[in-house]
Parts: sequence; C-alpha cells; structure tokens
Amino acid sequence: MTEDITSRIWDVIVIGTGMGGGTVGRRLAEKGLSVLFVEKGAAGKRAEAQGIDAAIADPFARSLHGYWPAPVTAQLNGKPTEFFAPLGAGVGGSSVFYAAALERPEPHDLDDSPERPHPTGGWPVSHALFRPYFAEAERVFEVSGTPDPMSPDAPGALKPPPPIPPGDAALLERLRGAGLNPYRGHLALRNLPGCANCLGRKCPRDCKMDGRSAGVEPALATGRAALLDRAEVRALRGSHDRISHVEVRLGGETLALKARAYVLAAGALASPLLLMASKSEHWPDGCANENGLVGRNLMFHLTEMFALWPGRRDPGAGVAKGIALRDHYYRDGTRFGMVQAMGISASYGEILHFLNLQFERSPLAGIRPLRHLIRLPAGIAANLFGSAALFAGILEDLPYRTNRVLPGPGDPLALNFAYDFAPELLARRRQFRAAINRSLRGQARLFLNRAPEPNFGHASGTLSFGHDPATSVLNPECRAHSIRNLHVADASFMPTSTGVNPSLLIAANALRVADHLAETLQEGGLP
Repeated sequence: MTEDITSRIWDVIVIGTGMGGGTVGRRLAEKGLSVLFVEKGAAGKRAEAQGIDAAIADPFARSLHGYWPAPVTAQLNGKPTEFFAPLGAGVGGSSVFYAAALERPEPHDLDDSPERPHPTGGWPVSHALFRPYFAEAERVFEVSGTPDPMSPDAPGALKPPPPIPPGDAALLERLRGAGLNPYRGHLALRNLPGCANCLGRKCPRDCKMDGRSAGVEPALATGRAALLDRAEVRALRGSHDRISHVEVRLGGETLALKARAYVLAAGALASPLLLMASKSEHWPDGCANENGLVGRNLMFHLTEMFALWPGRRDPGAGVAKGIALRDHYYRDGTRFGMVQAMGISASYGEILHFLNLQFERSPLAGIRPLRHLIRLPAGIAANLFGSAALFAGILEDLPYRTNRVLPGPGDPLALNFAYDFAPELLARRRQFRAAINRSLRGQARLFLNRAPEPNFGHASGTLSFGHDPATSVLNPECRAHSIRNLHVADASFMPTSTGVNPSLLIAANALRVADHLAETLQEGGLP
C-alpha cells in the first residue's frame, strides 16, 4: 500500500485532515481528482468515544487517543508557559472533538463600510462572494438550527433542529424574558435516531459532521482518495516558484511524496511552522516567506466562560445544547462576538482542563507537585456547577505582527508561539463582560475566568490572504503569492478572527479553494 502511494504522482496532496483538509479533499475527489491525505496522527477507530483529557501527559497515550502528542510552549504576555492545548492529531484533526457549532460570520466581519468600518480595511473576498459557500458548507455538514433574529443576513437552508429538551426550552424563554434574542444554534449534527449529541467529544457514530465524517470518509468512498496516517510532513521541497515533493517521516523512514498541487491544512499553528522549516537555497527564510510574514498576526478568540443556573421552577438545564445569541455581537461601534451554550456539561474532566490552563499561567506554575492538588477543587466545582448551563462569549481578536508562531525549542515543528494581549483587546473584554452581565441581571450566573482566556483551539491568521504580496502570504484564492502549486485551507488564511467559531468559515473557504484548484488542474494549469 505504501509503495503504491509513494510511486505515483497525485493530482493533489492534502496535508492535514481537519475541518479544512477533510473538506477540501472531499470536494477535489468528488470533482474527479486523485487525492492523498497525509495525516500526522493515527487513523483511529470508529468505536472510540472520548473527549480531550488534559490529565493524559504521555505522548504515546495521547497519540492513541487522537490528541496532539506534545505540549505547546509559549511566551504568553511575556511569561513562559507550557500546556497541552485542546488540539487533535488524527483523522479529522481537532474537529472530531469540537462542539459542532457552524455559525456564519456577519457582513461586518469581512466587509468595510461607512456604517461599520473594518479595522483592517476589509477582507480581499467579500461576504457576498462567500455567501454561496456558506450555504454549501451548511449543506455538506447538514447544519440544523433556527435563524438568528438579529442577523441582517438571510439564513441558509438550515435543517430543523431536534426537539428541544424541557430544561433548554425553559432557559430559552428566560433569556427572551430578559429582553435577549436567543435562537437554536447552528450545529453540524445529523440528528439520527439515538444520536447522543456528542458535542465536545469524539463520537463513534457519524451523527456529528466533522473533518472525518463529512470530509475524509466520503472522499475515500469515491475511490479516488487515499489516506496515509502516522505520517509527519517534515518539509516541502522545490525550487523558486513550485513545490516538487514533500518529505514525510513514516515509521522511521523518510519518503518523498509527489503531486501536481499541494494543499496545506495542518492548522494555524502547525502550517506556518512547516513553511518556516522548509528552508533551502531557494527559500532561505522558508517556503513562501519572502516578506517575513509567515507565522505572524496570530489570533485567538478570548473565551468568557460563565455558568447560568436554572430558575426555581425550571427543569435542570445542565448541558444546554444549541442555544446562541448575538445581542452583544456589535454594539456602539465596538466589535465583540456571539454568546453560545458550550454543549458540554460542567464535568470533572472539563473543569480540570480549565483549571490546569489557569495554573500554568499562575505564579505557582514552577512548583510542579502543586499541579496534582488541582484535582480537589475540580471535584468540588463539578458538584457545584453540575446543574448549571455553561456558556461562552466569543470575543473577536485582531492581528498584530508581534503575535506569532515560532519554531519550537529543539524541533522546528514543535508548537511554539509568542502572544501578548493588546490593550484594545483587554478594553473590549471589559466592555464585553459588562454587557453580558447587564443583560443577565436577575439571573443566577457566574463568570468562571478572571484572567483573559485565549481559546487555543481557535488559532487563526498566521498565513493571511490578501491582494498585496508585500502585506500577505496568500492571494485571494488562498494560493501562496510566490509558490504557484501551494494552497492553504485552514484557519491561517483569515486576516481577522471574526466574532464566531471559525469552523464554518474554514469549511466554506476550503470548498472555494477546492473549486478554484480543481478548475485550474482540469484546464491543465500548474506544473
């Protein structure tokens, strides 16, 4: 099997199998092209069912569970830190663990207008041009939900959501009674009989639509795609304006894999590292890095997590699946973001993961034995918050050149970054929290984080697209300005983070990239 893969020249090699890689590969295969998925992690088994457990530290055990095997190192606001990020490394990438929220960004997220000026002058591709791809991604991922009553954008063909549980229905009415405009969130769930709503967890069935179930598996079913797992791409090789092959480490052996075109979809942290590691006489600063922007403008959403308890007469809400609202999305000229139910219970594992992240950024982080004591407050908190619904406010981040991905210590592909909280971001955070608090007056609620909490699963912006090769890495079609057969299909293309989860944007852009690339290849373009 490996010999068959290495001996042929594929139409497209897709590096990564997450939301972007799975989607772009499926679209290309369905258009008749031969596609090879190259995945760092293991294929895994359909029978697996678990969430991300930050307590597992052994790299081999983490790999078996589909987690990113090594800890991330970072300079966070100038403080060295090391932690296990909520990232996947297996077929489907991080998307197999996500909560399946596929929400559309609003027009002001992408477009510049006199009424709502864009902080970067707007994206190179407008919201109107993205709109058909939003609709197509919603179809591919079988998104269900109800229209947002506050959105100026006409809703796509959303599938009806499943019947709402009594606790969620009561919570929805209480939010409306408080003058808010909640709606049934847009979730990539097929709502099959017996669906367990595995939000935030890997699911053994194909109810939840992710990079694996909606991308890689349908691609393989066409007979025109293949998967090479446990294969780490170490470098891209070529000369001047084209890639000739990729170097892959598989089982201690180094392979050269060839294609007419290459799509990089390893994630906004890993993709720029691979380009920087691909140094040669032709690319002294790394592939596609002539302007030094590869890895820069790193963004995360800030997550404002809060618990909302049911009313005295309400049935217990508990998990609160699929409730969202955008009352605070854009207010008085300030860009905030949406609020949504997290779709997970306040269980011991989730709380332990959250407290571990807080510990790593505290003054006590250097006293490693204290980390084991976190299990006690995590157990107490799990009992305290057991009846509460967990919500998250998503605060938009903006690009700054100094926030960047850097080669890791000892290994240029080890995840490592430097990130500082911009003063304007912290100011918007205070306003956002105050607005949420005011709107929930009279409700029993509690913010769970005091310090700013970046969502490390929402990294974006490190290979942003634009018209000008001097100020961007990719052109509007997400092809590298200087490399004619390299495209990017993960969140690194985004010039701003928007006020919603990036999943729908990633999927929609992957479909757009695939259509452009397929047309070019079928017309005989590229090498």
